[in-house]
Amino acid sequence: MEYYESTLYELIGGAETIRRLVEAFYSKVAVHPDLKPIFPEDFTEVKEKQYLFLTQFFGGPPLYSNVYGHPMLRARHMQFPVTPTRVQAWLSCMSAAMDEIGLEGTYRDAMFERLKMTAHHMMNTPEEKEAT
Repeated sequence: MEYYESTLYELIGGAETIRRLVEAFYSKVAVHPDLKPIFPEDFTEVKEKQYLFLTQFFGGPPLYSNVYGHPMLRARHMQFPVTPTRVQAWLSCMSAAMDEIGLEGTYRDAMFERLKMTAHHMMNTPEEKEAT
């Protein structure tokens, strides 16, 4: 009897599920007041990069690296003010997108934990202080 270890990418349904997740996620980002200002009006390129990255991130083919090289996520995000509020907004949109497409159980939990660690690693700007 042979044993095959599956990746999260395969376990959740592969390319189709990742594509649906990206679409659901960016429909939320597009209207989120904390995120919309740091994203371009046209999400076409951003969605494709996210699809390539998440495919690779969850154990699918190394699509992102094949096109763009090493992800170097923190360096690639330094040009954007990623505050604690924006990290939480991003995670909220991703969680809602996961719910929308029906990701549940241990696979969803494992994916979200990896995304949480990554999102917190992207934080590069403290919250702005309220004017008094």
